[in-house]
Amino acid sequence: MAAVGAVFFSPHCLVLGASGRFGAYLVFFRCRTGPYLVLKFRIWFEIEAHACDAQAALGVIPKAAARAVWERGAFEVDRIDKIEIETKHDVIAFLTNLAENVGEEARFVHQGMTSSDVLDTCLAVQLSQAADILLADIDRVLTALKKRAYEFKDTQCVGRSHGIHAEPTTFGLKLAGHYSEFDRNKRRLLQARSEIATCAISGAVGTFANIDPAVEEYVAEKLNLVAEPVSTQIIQRDRHAELAGALAITGASLEKFALEIRGLQKTEIGEVQEPFARGQKGSSAMPHKRNPIGCEQITGLARLLRANAMAALDNVALWHERDISHSSVERVIFPDSFCALDHMIRRFTPIVRDLVVHQDRMQENLAHSRGVIFSGTVLLQLAKHGVAREEAYVWVQRNAMRSHDEQVEFKNLLLDDADVMGVLTRDEVNKMFDLTVQLRHVDTILDRVFGETTGLAGV
Repeated sequence: MAAVGAVFFSPHCLVLGASGRFGAYLVFFRCRTGPYLVLKFRIWFEIEAHACDAQAALGVIPKAAARAVWERGAFEVDRIDKIEIETKHDVIAFLTNLAENVGEEARFVHQGMTSSDVLDTCLAVQLSQAADILLADIDRVLTALKKRAYEFKDTQCVGRSHGIHAEPTTFGLKLAGHYSEFDRNKRRLLQARSEIATCAISGAVGTFANIDPAVEEYVAEKLNLVAEPVSTQIIQRDRHAELAGALAITGASLEKFALEIRGLQKTEIGEVQEPFARGQKGSSAMPHKRNPIGCEQITGLARLLRANAMAALDNVALWHERDISHSSVERVIFPDSFCALDHMIRRFTPIVRDLVVHQDRMQENLAHSRGVIFSGTVLLQLAKHGVAREEAYVWVQRNAMRSHDEQVEFKNLLLDDADVMGVLTRDEVNKMFDLTVQLRHVDTILDRVFGETTGLAGV
């Protein structure tokens, strides 16, 4: 017995347009002929052939008939297409062409089954295989993030809240945060894959009226799926919505990191830079430009994934045991979502791997705040020394505002403030502005993320 063919939307089903920065997709899924249809029909054939084997084992059909299906079973895409023009039914067109090749024994094919048994089981195979491709993609970006997190674990930079300088952090911690999020994305996708990998061979309204449940169990095992506990003719679309949601969340995480890079690449910030290859051009009018086009592309495609996830949610509510309002939607959203996310991750991984980090600029931006980023620490120390929080806040804020307005070092203002120095010593003030003290728990955080002592072990 031949193994189930490869997924219908893989990296190999993408042709990235060479004519534009943003790329263009040619998805074989949308073609009337081509590799996709061959693979899809191969899965259809194996579903039907495995079902015949199970029926034969139960004594429902002759064993010779099951053998004949495997031996003479064949199909021609062009012929199926021609039949479908007349029948307006893809599964019937396939079965008709299959019968032309199998001969008399074809009357035993598809017994007790409905079209959705074939379509939904096939889709489960395709989606599972597609998820495996994305899981491998995520592993590559995780590897890149981990390596660079350790590389920059001690690279000090300013953390921002509302876009405003907040408190110090390290660039490695930023990367570790993104790693942790992508690790959750991997787990979400694994969970969604397990939910989608289901087989339904249960008949017209899912009651097994004309087929034994053992057939479903057998086909599921052969295709590396699990039997759907209860179907109504179709596999319920909450499973598909969960998968689409996992894809959209992963896209949102990519967008989040891409947006961070775009923000830090602004000329006036200049802390990081998307890789810019020799000979690359940024602008047709302004030769000096180095535009973060990869991150911008990822930001845009994330919107597509969210829109597709909403469509998948709309597919959950169908009339009674089924209608086909979901079918036309899924023919678009799943190939597009998988192809888009595969492209996004593959586009983003080298951006992470080769991201240009301007550590000197990070130091400049840290100094730009003139020390006001330590205001929270000063506030806490005053409170620890018995000053009412509200009063301490007034003391600290007035000096921070003077630092902003007069462009004076915050620490110097504190050292000249009678109220503050009536409580704190000069050594205490100096210690509060020590970055090594502020960032003393970086290794602990990285150990939480990566589950190991700091260093490059395992990278």
